[in-house]
Amino acid sequence: MEYEEYEYKGKITPLEAQKVLNNEGMNVSLEEATDILKFLVKMADVAVRNFLKEEDAI
Repeated sequence: MEYEEYEYKGKITPLEAQKVLNNEGMNVSLEEATDILKFLVKMADVAVRNFLKEEDAI
């Protein structure tokens, strides 16, 4: 599948992520790279929300 078929909109494209992961020995498809990036965005959002919630409690 081509990268343009995915709706991911981040600074790192799924194609770039796929290349980086392949260079590290993890052979992932473009779809898997997209899912990984989406997961990382969700995890970053959770981390930021938790940090801000802790700041409000102080």
